[in-house]
Amino acid sequence: MCGIIAYVGDKKASPILLNGLQRLEYRGYDSAGIAVMNGKLDVIKKKGKVGDLKKIVDRLRPEGNTGIGHTRWATHGAPNDINAHPHCSSDGKIALVHNGIIENCDTLREALKNLGHRFKSETDTEVLVHLINEYKTRYKIPLEKSLRMALKRVVGAYAIVVMDLDEPNVLVAARKASPLVIGLGKKEFFAASDATPLIEHTKEVVYLQDEEVAVLQPGKPLAIKSFQNKPQKPDIVELDMEIEELEKGGFPHFMLKEIHQQPDTIADCMRGRLNAEEGWTRLGGMEPFKERMANASRLIITGCGTSWHAGLIGEYLIEDLARIPVEVEYASELRYRNPIIKPNDVVIALSQSGETADTLAALQHAKEKGALIYGIVNVVGSSIARITDAGSYIHAGPEIGVASTKAFTAQLTLLSLLAMQLGTTKGVLHNEYYLRLMKELSEIPNKVRNILAKEAGIKEIAGHIKDSTNALYLGRGYNFPVALEGALKLKEISYIHAEGYPAAEMKHGPIALIDENMPVIVLATNLSAYDKIVSNVQEVKARKGTVISIVTEGDKKIKALSDYSIEIPKTIEPLTPLLSVVPLQLLSYHIAVMRGCDVDQPRNLAKSVTVE
Repeated sequence: MCGIIAYVGDKKASPILLNGLQRLEYRGYDSAGIAVMNGKLDVIKKKGKVGDLKKIVDRLRPEGNTGIGHTRWATHGAPNDINAHPHCSSDGKIALVHNGIIENCDTLREALKNLGHRFKSETDTEVLVHLINEYKTRYKIPLEKSLRMALKRVVGAYAIVVMDLDEPNVLVAARKASPLVIGLGKKEFFAASDATPLIEHTKEVVYLQDEEVAVLQPGKPLAIKSFQNKPQKPDIVELDMEIEELEKGGFPHFMLKEIHQQPDTIADCMRGRLNAEEGWTRLGGMEPFKERMANASRLIITGCGTSWHAGLIGEYLIEDLARIPVEVEYASELRYRNPIIKPNDVVIALSQSGETADTLAALQHAKEKGALIYGIVNVVGSSIARITDAGSYIHAGPEIGVASTKAFTAQLTLLSLLAMQLGTTKGVLHNEYYLRLMKELSEIPNKVRNILAKEAGIKEIAGHIKDSTNALYLGRGYNFPVALEGALKLKEISYIHAEGYPAAEMKHGPIALIDENMPVIVLATNLSAYDKIVSNVQEVKARKGTVISIVTEGDKKIKALSDYSIEIPKTIEPLTPLLSVVPLQLLSYHIAVMRGCDVDQPRNLAKSVTVE
């Protein structure tokens, strides 16, 4: 959700902080601010975009080599200048930025008010900086110790960076259930909520673990301690990321760039894991556990949003190819509904960021029940990657657009490989079919390129339906979850209300909505239910609905019935989602652009939801 950037060293802090905040804009936010230390604290914060903050900073030119910055996504208190971070203590000496939620902030606020503290904002974060200052002044102790004492009273999730005028050129950071990365430079340190603001400064990072406190002081080694004050050895990781991956590369939006990257990201996800010529697939993270997974009583796939849609397709793939029972759960429901999870179950977590709060909490619950936890994530070193027993990275590279595209198809690629591996391990996937699946999967990147080459035609269709207020997406079998994903994309970035349904369910309610103003997007590539889909299209046309069909190349019947159609290359049915979703991504993108929407940063949304 929110973004943190901090710097201490011998360079001017404010340009580093502003550039870092711009790198973090993709996370979603409503205000931004910085604090720079130079014998005093210069705090500048502003509701709105980082660009608005930058205009003020460029005018005021705060000096100093130590500073903290933040992009806020409102939880406690409305988006405004006062509630924006950083927040300061009453004496103006301590400044703090915070991601997460302090659940007992109201109780702490009342206790501090009784001690004479006065608050300026409505935020939970300001409560924490006052609490730290209370311990510091009462007991005359250093910032690090006062922070650790304060956190003992805090209930919630947080990533924190704090600085104190009484301890110049020092930053203290801490985390619990919210990500924080420390960047190691030459006589300088950085801290950030993820690695994207750090890559242009350093490739050496340390991912702070839960309930750890780090002291960043140039000229001294990175010092990390547990909340119980026990020294911890930093695990230094080299970032596998290039600065070019964080630029638009000539595209008008990150989302369009990432849609067009999919031939490469799908191929990258398969690299070293599939060889169609030699006839093998292999997932290294799965190898030690493949027998246990193949013989599990059931698999539980969990995720949120787009990852949940990928999980639904994963259910189809695994039950079809490996004949293992699968349940798909929203992580936000799994963590609260007291589910039955047994030691012989396997829980598969899907998350692009690897930091989704609900998914992390669901995994912790499953781990306590003794289930094997398998993670499928994109971000190396993320919290989900660390909590799982095993897992596989999707290798999609940084995904900056809030609406997920390339991570979704990379997840589907990984799930296809996993289902094939389980099917062969269990001995239920016939070798001839296995070889055919491998061949077809290896050809998917080129087939996606074929679809992307038709973008101009898809853009033209977008122009015909851009003024709609509602849309209906229909799909059967493997394409039902794709219908859900297509509807989500349209909602996320164009703000058109859209719903996805199994096509056969249209007569059970949604058909009442269909009229001449309702575009209906029909995924019609399933040969196994082709005649049924024809019937669905005829029912829509009988009610004057506008039909946009996604059909297989060479289709004539449904194409003739449709107002508009988009052809995709033929492939084997379990792999059709990898192709059918691409035109839906492009359709949503061009509709949103035509409507003047902020495609990369849609309103009210954040890239990774790291709080409840």
